[in-house]
Amino acid sequence: MLIVMKADATDQQVEDVLDVIRVLGFKPHPMPGATRTAIGITGNQGAIDPGHFENLPGVAEAIRVSKPYKLVSRDLKHDDTIVRVGDVEVGGPEPVIIAGPCAVESLDQAMGIAEMVAVCGVKLFRGGAFKPRTSPYSFQGLGEEGLKILAEVRDRFNMKIVTEVLDTDTADLVEEYADVLQIGARNMQNFSLLKRVGQASKPVMLKRGMSATLEEFLLAAEYIMAEGNYNVILCERGVRTFADHTRNTLDLSIVPAVQNRSHLPIIVDPSHGTGKRHKVLPLARASIAVGADGIMVEVHNQPEHALSDGPQALLPDMFKQLVGEVHAIHKAILETETSLV
Repeated sequence: MLIVMKADATDQQVEDVLDVIRVLGFKPHPMPGATRTAIGITGNQGAIDPGHFENLPGVAEAIRVSKPYKLVSRDLKHDDTIVRVGDVEVGGPEPVIIAGPCAVESLDQAMGIAEMVAVCGVKLFRGGAFKPRTSPYSFQGLGEEGLKILAEVRDRFNMKIVTEVLDTDTADLVEEYADVLQIGARNMQNFSLLKRVGQASKPVMLKRGMSATLEEFLLAAEYIMAEGNYNVILCERGVRTFADHTRNTLDLSIVPAVQNRSHLPIIVDPSHGTGKRHKVLPLARASIAVGADGIMVEVHNQPEHALSDGPQALLPDMFKQLVGEVHAIHKAILETETSLV
């Protein structure tokens, strides 16, 4: 059920509707927009009688929602959601670049890479302290030591930290240090973890699962939002196909597909999407051209010695080129759109 308030509805009228929803035993999810407030309802096992709401002061209409996801849908919120991380707006007017190493390996390594990306204007630093690896014998991350290093990066370079939450056991610890909680592809349908980060006070970046459909992707985001955390960033990172020329198949068609159905911002990870350094720049360009709200890339000053995903990490000069090209493509698109109006 979706309750659409009138444009001139007062705060008290909105609160009265929320109270009615709670009395009925359901959970309300108010979503203020530019011209109206919409209220989603979750917790109901069947259809809700619209008559409970249609005659309440300030209500424009009550709509039954047929989609399996409600809160992520544009039916609930027509305006694009902007997720704010400090002074960075993900989903705002400018594309966001998130950069850093795949894994935090040492203080010197993290600081060296952070200094380089900060000079390029990056305000969101990525780095894994807990690493889910295919092999149990691969480097698994530094754990809390890595989180402390990331905190030093934030303090020294004034960048916000994006790092992965691996499980519910370490969620409290990661939330203490991180500014954005990343849910990796392998955990996209770890529903206990999705519910846990849905209760967090930090934004969540949700990566698409390795074989997830669009609906499964959006329903995973719905799990997070249903717990009350509406600051969700979606991330396309490639899906598994028969192709053997690339690590994953980067599905850029998911970007307009998400934007058609959902108000949530979506970024692209061409590093994991390709697994090969020489393909990252072309796919980063394409990501911005197709309308992504930003990109997340891996950067390393010594990728040949990286403990995780060295072959896909950009060298410093390549990263500088990427930053310039991303902004140039975005500017060209805006100028083209303006000229066509």
